[in-house]
Amino acid sequence: MKLAFSTLGVPGLPIADVVRLAAENGYHGVELRAHPEEPVHPGIGLHQRADVVEEFKAAGVEILTVAGYARVAAPGDDEPVLDEIHSLLALARDLGASYVRVFPGGGDQPADEADAVAARRLAAAAPHATDMGVRILLETHDSHRRGVDAARVLGLVDHRGAGALWDVMHTWLGSEDPVATWPILAPHLGYLQVKDIASPDDTTPLALGTGCLPLAETVEQLSRAGWDGWLCWEYEKRWYERAADLPPLLEAGRDHLARLLAQSA
Repeated sequence: MKLAFSTLGVPGLPIADVVRLAAENGYHGVELRAHPEEPVHPGIGLHQRADVVEEFKAAGVEILTVAGYARVAAPGDDEPVLDEIHSLLALARDLGASYVRVFPGGGDQPADEADAVAARRLAAAAPHATDMGVRILLETHDSHRRGVDAARVLGLVDHRGAGALWDVMHTWLGSEDPVATWPILAPHLGYLQVKDIASPDDTTPLALGTGCLPLAETVEQLSRAGWDGWLCWEYEKRWYERAADLPPLLEAGRDHLARLLAQSA
């Protein structure tokens, strides 16, 4: 498996520094948070995009994902959501990223209504994603936090251009064990976001291996199945300003994931 980290853990950090952190700490790739407060987002021009590509290429680090904020199950018209997804896909294509992350965002709608809205939009966008060499990943999050929730939508879409991003915190908070999540998401899985927290009531990010999330069990499920995709550490520093800074934790985090992989081999 390959290892990455998300720039959510280093909010606003210049790309040159992000690349340096990845290279120096032995990470194979980076998930780029695509928000206007970050250096990379759909509003940057072609020259800036080319510069980002060169920075990563020179260091031998991959751009794994453009992590967007489109909410595919949100109430309202389809057109603004699809426009947002298309802008993220174009950015991912220009950067050479494999994936675009989207959220469910179904709110308080009945599950079947939210599923239908999300599936309709993903089905419309998935062929364009495939044409661009990118895959849209629906994250296990908010209204669809469990694997079974995301899989309901993706089963309706039934297109390779749409898949799942397994956030291990949200499936666990949804009372879904990794043993249950893996077979449900396996047919759709793009990659995993790993993290650690103190408890269900305190989701402040912690160093990997120091909290309560079932990371060892999750990695064991993947290893048993021979899955060889990406593990991406999403450290939510942006939302928890008092959390420890991520850069000093990166080396130990890589080592912890490497130990889990070795133990489950």
